[in-house]
Amino acid sequence: MQARRASREMALILFSQLGKDIDKYSLNDFKDILLNSIRTLIGNSYDELQVVTSELNEIRDYIIEYENNHKDNLERPLDAPNIPVKLPLTDDMSNKIETLMNSAEKSLSALEVAEMSILSDRNDVKKYIESIFKTYKAKKDEIDGIIKKYAIGWDIERLFKIDKDILRIAIIEIAYLKDAPVKVVIDEALELAKKYSTDDSPSFVNGILAKVVECYA
Repeated sequence: MQARRASREMALILFSQLGKDIDKYSLNDFKDILLNSIRTLIGNSYDELQVVTSELNEIRDYIIEYENNHKDNLERPLDAPNIPVKLPLTDDMSNKIETLMNSAEKSLSALEVAEMSILSDRNDVKKYIESIFKTYKAKKDEIDGIIKKYAIGWDIERLFKIDKDILRIAIIEIAYLKDAPVKVVIDEALELAKKYSTDDSPSFVNGILAKVVECYA
């Protein structure tokens, strides 16, 4: 995972822990919140691993039960070992496997982000998150004003916080930091929306950022 991608995801988790009064947070507060964000990621990873374990147990139990109840094994002598049988891939089993794969991917992603953040002395993850944090603290009203300007027909106070935070981070990168390719910033904002928000969020975020790029890129 690239450092910038890890920075964006960590920044999003950090933003989720900020209250409305951004001015009250100092740099020391930032460091504490960043540490809490890392703990949140690790906690999320632990939760996802629990889901993986649960699904694996269900799949294992299903296979054992299916094999035991298969006609080939019901007809075998009582003291004979089970005969391996073909397992049909039902919709239910496919869904379980899909859930398992998604959970494993989320868990691995969370651990990668946490690892890169913990090893921040050897990369620019912490520095970039700090730049995003400082910019938002200094330009909060301007940044939220940009969202309000282009979210036509939407009350900014009623938008999902996760969507606002994704937009805030992307706008900071596009309009203020200006040191990452715009396409990369937008693509990764959409990935964050897909990962953390609703099905409608990616198209909403994309629409706002397309307008931001026209004026600020």
